[in-house]
Amino acid sequence: MTSFSVKCTMLVGAGAIGLAASPAAAAECADLAGMSLAHGEVTSATLVAAGEFEPPANPFGPPPGVGGPSPYASMPAFCRVQVTLRPSDDSDIKSEVWLPAENWNGKFVGIGNGIWAGQISLAQMADPLKRGYAVASTDTGHVGNGLTAEFAIGHPEKLVDFGHRAVHETVLFAKQAIADFYGSGPRISLWNSCSTGGRQGVMSAYRYPEDFDAISAMAPANPMTDLMTQSMWAGWWPNRAPGAKLGQAQITALHQTVVKKCDALDGLEDGIIGRPNACNFDPAEIQCSGEAGDSCLTPPQVETMRAIYGGVTDGKGTKLLPGWPLGSEMQLGMLMSGPEPFPVANTYFTMLVYGDRPGWTFRDMDYASDVFVAREFGADILNAPADGLGPYFARGGKLLLSHGWNDGLIPAANALLFYQQLYPTLTPAQANSQVRLYMVPGMDHCAGGEGASAYDTLAVIDEWAETGQAPYRITATRPTAPPLNLPEITRPLCPYPLYARYDGEGDPAQASSFNCAAP
Repeated sequence: MTSFSVKCTMLVGAGAIGLAASPAAAAECADLAGMSLAHGEVTSATLVAAGEFEPPANPFGPPPGVGGPSPYASMPAFCRVQVTLRPSDDSDIKSEVWLPAENWNGKFVGIGNGIWAGQISLAQMADPLKRGYAVASTDTGHVGNGLTAEFAIGHPEKLVDFGHRAVHETVLFAKQAIADFYGSGPRISLWNSCSTGGRQGVMSAYRYPEDFDAISAMAPANPMTDLMTQSMWAGWWPNRAPGAKLGQAQITALHQTVVKKCDALDGLEDGIIGRPNACNFDPAEIQCSGEAGDSCLTPPQVETMRAIYGGVTDGKGTKLLPGWPLGSEMQLGMLMSGPEPFPVANTYFTMLVYGDRPGWTFRDMDYASDVFVAREFGADILNAPADGLGPYFARGGKLLLSHGWNDGLIPAANALLFYQQLYPTLTPAQANSQVRLYMVPGMDHCAGGEGASAYDTLAVIDEWAETGQAPYRITATRPTAPPLNLPEITRPLCPYPLYARYDGEGDPAQASSFNCAAP
């Protein structure tokens, strides 16, 4: 593997630690501030000493999913490049590119966002940098906590930046900065992200097929406009009438009942549902026979869960969008428990789709028509169609899709449907060597849950891009971390439609005791 190096030395004095480079190296990083851009400017290019990075204060707190020990510990020295990009008159895209000062591996990684973005994903940039990659991320053109669509009111160009343009412009700049700093561009370009970042990955494959050689899109929030309607549905049913909402104790009892019913279908009773799509369960199985209680559901609550499992309908029995799989109940509480639907979706409708209707609320939703209204409003900007990735695969691009079956924020059925629509558009050779889908038992949104949820997507797509050999079994680990504090296990993730089945012998806590079996 080719290795590039910019030699730097540490100087200690006056009670402070600073970074001094050889004159050529220091000039190279500082000179990036003078890069000529067609629309925008580099605002800073600074060498950061190993272990000395301090993230800027964030008024909104850490991005979703970030917690625990500091991701910035043990970071190597790097050239930190900050840029503002303005591809339109109303664009104000803030992005960062981090370039290892030594031992660059010749590769580039793009990192995406969560929900409505509004922040650069600095914490997610740290790990690739430690592993020798040049890495970049963007706030997608606005600043915010990611929970509302307010940034796009009256600013259609900012919606375009969020939808796809900001990532592409950041990638173009990053590759230019890499070439200027190291003397050559990246040999391999990778995308590795979840949720909105997963959508950004498939969007890049769709709109900008030259940007990346391999993409990991975990739990992609795509089609985004359909997801907005699904989230509204999951919030409307519990609030449609008094007594229709489940309490936390009832959600827990429901989940425990589902696990008990569905657990053994993968050959092992271990508290993890491996085949939720093969399980038949009706919420009426836990319906109260007498007075309502914490361990049973009332008839209105049964109807709520039937609707959320079953998916969005037109009110006349025609299914329009998928529902949530069995096993996703615990995290679904985030969508079902509030006085109105999840703000990410609710504000899409109140501020954008129906922003010209004062007083419109989620109670005015007509699902028979609003599914299509939501698509018409934002599909061209926010959705990546499954049949639109032909140019990406034609140039040899690789796509790793994965989704936790227990995801309560984005239905795992969405990734499955996307794959099922994508597959017929592929040649046999492309289907065999360029696309994989892994459905992860017991995994919540992007991480966590009862199952083995930790797996190295970056290593998988890197090796895939390097060798051309598509992955088969991926080993995942269940971390022993709060809040569940379950024992560590390993499990194989199997390419869909295969699933991991216990072979009846060996340690059930070890991946080696499982086979990838056909349904």
